[in-house]
Amino acid sequence: MIWTLLILATGTALASAVMVWIVRGQLLRHEILDTPNARSSHDVPTPRGGGIGVMSVLLPVWVVIAFALPSEPGLTARWIIPLGAIALASVSWIDDLRNLGALPRLGVQIIAVITGVLMLPGPVFHGLLPLWLDAAIVVLGWIWFVNLFNFMDGIDGISGVETIGVGGGVALIGFLVIGTHTPLAWHGLAIAAAAAGFLVWNWHPARIFLGDIGSIPLGYLLGWLLLVLAASGYLQAAIILPLYYLVDATLTLLQRLQRGEKIWQAHRAHYYQRAVQNGRSHAQVSLAVGATNLALIALAVLSTTLAAHTLWSWLVVLAAGVLVIALLLWMKRPVSPDNLPE
Repeated sequence: MIWTLLILATGTALASAVMVWIVRGQLLRHEILDTPNARSSHDVPTPRGGGIGVMSVLLPVWVVIAFALPSEPGLTARWIIPLGAIALASVSWIDDLRNLGALPRLGVQIIAVITGVLMLPGPVFHGLLPLWLDAAIVVLGWIWFVNLFNFMDGIDGISGVETIGVGGGVALIGFLVIGTHTPLAWHGLAIAAAAAGFLVWNWHPARIFLGDIGSIPLGYLLGWLLLVLAASGYLQAAIILPLYYLVDATLTLLQRLQRGEKIWQAHRAHYYQRAVQNGRSHAQVSLAVGATNLALIALAVLSTTLAAHTLWSWLVVLAAGVLVIALLLWMKRPVSPDNLPE
């Protein structure tokens, strides 16, 4: 199995890197660029749409894995979930090119998410809530996760690092705890590998950005993996793995609401953006997120060794929250002039 893992991970990462390079050339040729403005964190026009290369590799690998491992959550989910990602990528690409508007994008997200929830192998909260409330919370949470993943894609490297962290964490838990017979672990490995290939081109200084066509379907697919993990009995792990993105995006939204700002407008108020404004480089911030994610993966694995819904399992979630808050405080602290990156 080790050789299969290595071949899948290496092949997917290399194919992703090559496809992103090809897509970058086409985007430059057609001048599809993200031009800096007052809310941007980059200084020069940069191709936007690297998600085309990532998705063109990830989705075929995803489908092959789904059909090669005939197990839960069932045959329908094997093609419904990638079709949902394709639909989201398509509407996001239209929006990248001509500003489609919020309602059409939200409509497609709602359809893709509700359809996906119907494919889950069981309730996410395992009887703690009525089924209708369980499903309603999952739908709203998944839609929020899809959008926050897009909101958090604002500096070089951060989305690639987060995707590797969440996908890699799902893969590790899947292989160690659930087993190699289910697609969950293999899909986690594939999405992490595809993100690694993209990161070659997106590390600071970035030579290409994901664009909505990459961040939106990535958020959808990662959300699916986390929900399947939760429905499989590992709710705490599913909360811990993406906790930095969840906390940063949600706290920022609540703070903007409190200030009476128009939350649908672009901004630079996320903690990771403030870290860059405070004098840290894109690479420093993304590396800090990556280091935090390694600790979150360790805590998520630890949570799987404890009985679900016990005090100890939730204390691990609390420890993960403390770790994320420490990261946010570090991001808020200005860098002294003597320590500014060159």
